Amino acid sequence: MISEKDIPWFETASRRKRWLVGVSGGADSVALLHLLLEAGFVNLVVCHLDHGLRGRASTGDARFVERLAGQLGLTCESGKTDVKARMKEKGESMETAARNERHLFFARCAVLHRCKRILLAHHADDQAETVLWNLLRGSHGLKGMRSRQELVTGSGVTLELHRPLLEMRRADLVSWLELSGRKWREDASNAAPVAVRNRLRNSAIPLLAEISGRDAALALARGAADAEDTDALETWALQQARVLDPQGRLHVPVMRTLPLALQRIALRNFLRDGGVGSIDRGLIARAIGLLDVANAPSVNLPGGGRLRRREGRLWIEGAC
Repeated sequence: MISEKDIPWFETASRRKRWLVGVSGGADSVALLHLLLEAGFVNLVVCHLDHGLRGRASTGDARFVERLAGQLGLTCESGKTDVKARMKEKGESMETAARNERHLFFARCAVLHRCKRILLAHHADDQAETVLWNLLRGSHGLKGMRSRQELVTGSGVTLELHRPLLEMRRADLVSWLELSGRKWREDASNAAPVAVRNRLRNSAIPLLAEISGRDAALALARGAADAEDTDALETWALQQARVLDPQGRLHVPVMRTLPLALQRIALRNFLRDGGVGSIDRGLIARAIGLLDVANAPSVNLPGGGRLRRREGRLWIEGAC
C-alpha cells in the first residue's frame, strides 16, 4: 500500500494552503487526489479540461471527474477546448497544443481561485518517457520534468507546477486504487502503438528493463531527479551572473561573458520557462547566434513566436 511516507513532497508541503489539482480521470490523477485527501490536504480545487479529442469518451471523462469531486465534497472547475483548431492555427503538434491549452485553462483557474499552485500527477513512467524522448531529440540530456516548476503562460499568468509522483510507478498507483476499491477512467489511446511516446512506454522501456534486469522506468526517473539537482546548481550560477534584467529579459552583454555551456543552459531555461515547446539543439544554436550583434535580430520559435534582440536584451515575442 502507498502512504504519504512514500512521497517525500508530502513532508514539506503545507496542508493548510489551497491547491489546484489537475485531474484527467485517469488512474494517476485520481490516485493523487485520494492520496492528498488521505494526507490531510482539504483545501483542494479539482481542475479538468476536455481537450475535445476523444468524442464521447472525453465527455465521459469530464462527467466522471465532476461526479468524483462532488462525492469528495470538492470544488470542480471543468472546461473544454478545441486542440485540433489550435494545431491548425498555431502549427503545433497535438502534444504541444494540448499542453498549452491546459496551461491556459489552469491559468484561468488560478486567477478565479487566487491560487497559482497546481498539482500534476505525472509519475515515474511519464518521466522515463520524457527523458528518453529528450535524449532522442538531443534537447535536454537526462533532464525530464521538474518536480517544481514556475511557468509563465501565454496569458501572462505565472503558475507554480508541482509533480509529487515523479518517483512512483504507475502500476503501484493502479494497485493502490484497486486494493482500496476506487474507480478511474481508462484512456484507450495510451495503449495505441502509434504515438512515439506510447511506443517508448509500451516497447522501449520494457525492453530496457529486460536487458538491464532493473526497473528501467524508475532508474530513468531517479536519474532525472539527480539531473534536477544539477539544474538547480546551474540556475544558481546563472542567478549569480545576473543574466536577467529587472523585466525578465536576457542581458546580452552579460550572456556573452559566460562559458558556452552556461549560455546554452541560460537560453534553454529561458525558452522553457517562457512556454516554448520542442527546444532542440538547433534552436539553441540559433538563439546563441543572437548574442552576436552582427547576426539577424530574431529567430523563429515553435508555435509562431520569436526570440528577439534589441538594445542588448533578448525576449520572447508572440509565443504561446
